[in-house]
Amino acid sequence: EFPELQIEIEIIKTTGDTLLNSPLSEIGGKGVFVKEIEEALLSERVDIAVHSMKDVPSVLPEGLEISAVAKRHDPRDAIVTKNGVSLNKLPKGSKVGTGSLRRASQL
Repeated sequence: EFPELQIEIEIIKTTGDTLLNSPLSEIGGKGVFVKEIEEALLSERVDIAVHSMKDVPSVLPEGLEISAVAKRHDPRDAIVTKNGVSLNKLPKGSKVGTGSLRRASQL
C-alpha cells in the first residue's frame, strides 16, 4: 500500500516468549510479553511496534502511547475437543487444559 516506504522488520523475543514452560502467574504477569518491546521503542532502536493488545498493560510507560488499533476480527477464543464434543456435553469432572489464568477463571 505504501511502496515508497522502506521498512525493516525486527523480531523481538520477550521474556514471556522464552519462558514457555512457566505459568504466566509465576513469571510476572502481562509485562513479560512487552517489556523488551517497550525498551526498544524508548531507546529508539525501533520506530513502531505491533503487538497483541491483550498483552499491552493498561498503563504504558511515559513516552509511549497506543497510536493505532487494527480492525478487530472475531474476538472469541476457540475450544478444541476430541471428536467435536461441545463444552456443555463434556462429562462432569472433565479436565480443561489452558495456559491462561484468565481463561481458567472464566471456566
